[in-house]
Amino acid sequence: MNKKHEHIASIISSLPNKPGCYQYLDEKGVIIYVGKAKDLKRRVASYFQKEPENNKTRILVNRIYDIKYVIVNTEEEALLLENNLIKQYRPRYNVLLKDDKTYPSIVIKNELFPRIFQTRNIVKDGSLYFGPYASPHTVKVMLQMIKMLYPIRSCKFPMSRESIKNNKHKVCLDYHIKRCKGPCVGLQDEEEYNRNISEIKEILKGNSSRISHALMASMQALAAEMRFEEAQILKEKYDVIENYRARSTVVPPALNNIDVFSFAANEHSAYINYMHIGSGAVVQVYTIEYKKRLNEADEELLGLGIVELRERFKSTAREIIVPFLPDVASDKNLFFTIPSRGDKKKLLDLSILNVKQYKVDKLKSEEKLNPEQRSTRLLKMIQTDLHLPLLPIHIECFDNSNIQGTNPVAACVVFKKAKPSKKDYRRFHIKTVVGPDDFASMEEVVTRRYKRLVEENAPLPQLIVIDGGKGQLNVATDALRKLNLLDKITVVGLAKRLEEIFFPEDRVPLVLDKNSETLKVIQRLRDEAHRFGITFHRNLRSKKQTFSELDTIKGIGEKTKELLLKKYRSVKRLRSVPFDELTGLIGEKKAGLLLKGLNETTVKI
Repeated sequence: MNKKHEHIASIISSLPNKPGCYQYLDEKGVIIYVGKAKDLKRRVASYFQKEPENNKTRILVNRIYDIKYVIVNTEEEALLLENNLIKQYRPRYNVLLKDDKTYPSIVIKNELFPRIFQTRNIVKDGSLYFGPYASPHTVKVMLQMIKMLYPIRSCKFPMSRESIKNNKHKVCLDYHIKRCKGPCVGLQDEEEYNRNISEIKEILKGNSSRISHALMASMQALAAEMRFEEAQILKEKYDVIENYRARSTVVPPALNNIDVFSFAANEHSAYINYMHIGSGAVVQVYTIEYKKRLNEADEELLGLGIVELRERFKSTAREIIVPFLPDVASDKNLFFTIPSRGDKKKLLDLSILNVKQYKVDKLKSEEKLNPEQRSTRLLKMIQTDLHLPLLPIHIECFDNSNIQGTNPVAACVVFKKAKPSKKDYRRFHIKTVVGPDDFASMEEVVTRRYKRLVEENAPLPQLIVIDGGKGQLNVATDALRKLNLLDKITVVGLAKRLEEIFFPEDRVPLVLDKNSETLKVIQRLRDEAHRFGITFHRNLRSKKQTFSELDTIKGIGEKTKELLLKKYRSVKRLRSVPFDELTGLIGEKKAGLLLKGLNETTVKI
């Protein structure tokens, strides 16, 4: 595997299973494709798991040298952010690979007196394209609103200044119904027409409030004249546009030229995410890492990041959204906002989501390069969460297994450095307990296990996990107390119903977060002990069910047993078979051993 493939594989392995947008970059760092995904990891991995059938996709994959991504909260937000990024970067392969039947665009043609219309075909002729849009209906309503507000031509005349001067065109119906001012015959000059086009461009960039205000004014005027049916038609269009304004971008159009910063840190590093908001869209997302040298304050580190990133991306934004006030030199041209609700809070939350994910990705990458680092981190987390005096390098877990008291057994699994140590697993036959008594069985097994370790002077675990609640934990604690080990080993019980962790002589259990890595390690211990014990129990039952009186007779092996039972079906019939007949089947020596053994044994099947 070459360095390029290793780099991409490393990125994919760290991708989250969350919705978001991914960006493919070529060897020069240019974005060549932007896509959305409900599950980033699954979607991006699908490009590299098998040879693409589509030739254009194959070309794209071969040119991918790096992958960037932005995570969001929902699939719908991913779609909207994708549209913004495509508008911003115009990636080369989006046109080739996008399903044009799904995402229409609006084009302002590069021509004299430009036309504006919906299209699914992108032509590189200097025309300006907006989109793609999530809904064709939204595009239709947008164009209808534009035509109502601005007299833009819809004819397909190949207009030129000479053809207009020579009167080669005639006005169409749009002129007579006042939807066009007749630029084709010189009744509207270029300056006025292009001024309208400039305003339409701003609206298509996200400043659609102009349309809403015009519709609202017209609607109120019609209502005042009692023309309610016409007002209702405008109201429906107004509602559609307002819905478009609220949902067409992750960023509300009113928020423009704003910087957003978020902060996350661990013991060794600080991470700062930067988002720039412009033209009603997220147009820049970037995260940096600072390695801590001294005991720097979060405010100081955030301040350093703000200065660095604003300088790097030449930001001129005056408003900066932050989670807390940074330590930066005062500047009268800047003001900081710490939002608690509303659209600005949503932007801050989106930035926080990305900085946290970046922190997780960096940790995963470091742990892949140094697996011992992950083990140490997990062990320290377990030690902190369970308030252990020692780092739990060696952990053991016990589980009982029996069905209605039959074949009672127990299992002990061992984890060292948070990983299974299968050579140290142990199985136990319950010897002193009659019937299904889990408490007594647990006491016997714990006693036997640690009495032997003490006698052999073998290493003791730092943590013992008992599969069960207070009852099983109490008997295990008593067993350790009798062996004078309770001050050397911490023992806890894991209740099955609510995954609560019990401590000896503590009535209130510890409830860890369901996503806690400490809880996941303990659950894995419990599940492994259960699997190991159940497997042992099943093997015992299977062995007992196939047990035969012939198994106790020396000289009669498995093949001879199968031969005899296949012919005579049972030991009872074997007892009545003549010696000569047995000799002809298995030989004289084995026939003698068989009859002697059958006469001596008292085992009944």
